[in-house]
Amino acid sequence: MTESRAKAETSGSGYVTKGQGYDRDTTYITERITSSGEGANEWPVQPGRYRLIAARACPWANRAIIVRRLLGLEPVISLGMPGPTHDARSWTFDLDPGGVDPVLGYERLQQAYFARFHDYPRGITVPAMVDVPTGAVVTNDFAQMTLDFSTEWKQYHREGAPDLFPEHLRGEMEPVMKRIYTEINNGVYRCGFAGSQDAYDAAYERLFTALDWVDERLRTQRYLMGDSITEADVRLFTTLVRFDPVYHGHFKCNRQKLSEFGALWGYARDLFQTPGFGDTVDFVQIKRHYYIVHADVNPSQIVPQGPDLANWLSEHHREELGGRPFGAGTAPGPVAAGEEVPLGHGA
Repeated sequence: MTESRAKAETSGSGYVTKGQGYDRDTTYITERITSSGEGANEWPVQPGRYRLIAARACPWANRAIIVRRLLGLEPVISLGMPGPTHDARSWTFDLDPGGVDPVLGYERLQQAYFARFHDYPRGITVPAMVDVPTGAVVTNDFAQMTLDFSTEWKQYHREGAPDLFPEHLRGEMEPVMKRIYTEINNGVYRCGFAGSQDAYDAAYERLFTALDWVDERLRTQRYLMGDSITEADVRLFTTLVRFDPVYHGHFKCNRQKLSEFGALWGYARDLFQTPGFGDTVDFVQIKRHYYIVHADVNPSQIVPQGPDLANWLSEHHREELGGRPFGAGTAPGPVAAGEEVPLGHGA
């Protein structure tokens, strides 16, 4: 790696070229787990065969954890959770006894990638689906992964699971989700890892233009696609919940805090207080990840004490807009044993 290029990794990876902007590496392992498992580069849906590796700190992995919980896939897809920090090599299972994932027997997620691809050359990213019998990674394509949870694993959804990717809305959802990804999910990273003032200024304008757009969209409807939660809401939420604790200061996204928006702040609290969302969020791990791992942005690696997060539990009044969070379905039950957010790590 040359001096003019620095690698910035969180759940995904990308590069900052000196004097320019941040480019995310979007080359993933695009194989899929499908109900038939018969197509090229497809693996068959089988209960108990796959393990989702997803760090709570990571927004892309948090997305997979939320969708798995909302759909009730815990009994058929196990969950392995690395700790909030990693080194240049890989995410590590330092939260597990002995620092070893109890199912895979690995100390590092890197081992699952190498079990499939010797000397895998790209970032070792979460979320990742791992084939338990072979210990080999199947896919790390986070965007497709959650859509497949909704469509390909449908026969294993819990009774009352919501339809997060309704067929009649897909044509409208896809451009909304694309804009959320390019301008907001990835937009905060373009600000935080900008390689020049001009690159930062452009990223900042793009980010807040998009945040103003969703704020306006949410003034008259409870969720992004109307009256019920969809995949689009999950994708936006994981960035919003990290905004004030991390992105506002650490990534210089500081025109205003999330808590200073109108509709967007109420919307974020509404989701946070909905089963399946806030009960997957670990603010301690989130802050430790960003402030410790990104030593180029935060050389001291000091993790800030604030902000006060109790306001996430304040009244939001979004129910006045009507709607049913789970559509014709129901809320998920209690968090699965062993998957609870540690006491004191939430709002």
